[in-house]
Amino acid sequence: MLRLGLTGGIASGKTAVAAMLRELGFAVLDADSLAHKLIEPGEAAYDQVIAEFGPAIIDSDNRINRAKLAAIVFADTAKLARLNAIVHPRVKTAIHQQFAEWSRNGSRDVAFVEAALLVEAGYHKDLDGLVITWCRPEQQLERLRARGFSDQDARRRIAAQMPVAEKLRYATEKIDCSGSLEDTRKQVEALATKLRAKDTL
Repeated sequence: MLRLGLTGGIASGKTAVAAMLRELGFAVLDADSLAHKLIEPGEAAYDQVIAEFGPAIIDSDNRINRAKLAAIVFADTAKLARLNAIVHPRVKTAIHQQFAEWSRNGSRDVAFVEAALLVEAGYHKDLDGLVITWCRPEQQLERLRARGFSDQDARRRIAAQMPVAEKLRYATEKIDCSGSLEDTRKQVEALATKLRAKDTL
């Protein structure tokens, strides 16, 4: 089974591309959702995150308030690094488990893992290829503002990730998401055709 990564800068079109791949019949594991699940009550990282960042991040029903946690870590790179050190190894284990399950049951020739920080966390080293979505930096800002982020928060989120130009150096395939959704879809369909022809990336 070909194990591929899908990543890109925040608001770069990664989620849209993942949805298109799923529509085309590919398995796509959402590692960012896995990370969110890991900090739920009773899950593997919950106690450690609270021990690290304090009870102020807990809301009235004992769940970690992700907005409060994000405000803390995106304002302090050392705190972001500590959060990543807690969560990333556990996410990596879960990714390996899912790929192993798909491989054992033989139902997938190609499977993807989608994550914002695939390269930053070193996950890409365990994969057979890396598809990277990108758009212009000013488009990232526009898209984040449209999601309700302040200009300062949007810039912090972008700055917390590897610069797009640097990340693209790791790509085996690139999807340009700076145009229309239809332009993006054509690129994704071309990638799907290539993968189904048993080409490798």
